[in-house]
Amino acid sequence: MEYIVDDRALSAEQFLELVNQVWPGDYDAEKTGAALGRTLNITAWAGGRLAGCLRILTDGCIFGTITELLVLPAYQRRGVGSRLLRLAGENTPTLLYFGAQPEAEAFYEKNGCRRSLTAFELRPGSLQQQ
Repeated sequence: MEYIVDDRALSAEQFLELVNQVWPGDYDAEKTGAALGRTLNITAWAGGRLAGCLRILTDGCIFGTITELLVLPAYQRRGVGSRLLRLAGENTPTLLYFGAQPEAEAFYEKNGCRRSLTAFELRPGSLQQQ
């Protein structure tokens, strides 16, 4: 497995091929490419194929978040996600806050992450003016 920190060569097409095997959906390639350009992308490659990716969104000073940690099903439970998480911890300029799916909480705890803030979501246009 080859790992790349700050993978600027990662294309939207490569990323979306991975995403659709983990979280199938209807994603916009142009918007995805723009998003990849705003994040620190840590990738795992197996034989030229993207096997995993962790993205960090940060202001570089105070706040950072892991937007997602994705690993192809064939490479899960083989240390890829743990290595990506370790590389994130070694290369982030800030403390990272992030949410986790309930089924992934044990993975993060096993890898030394601590429970922290409760998460909320605010969808565009969802607040009513009072």
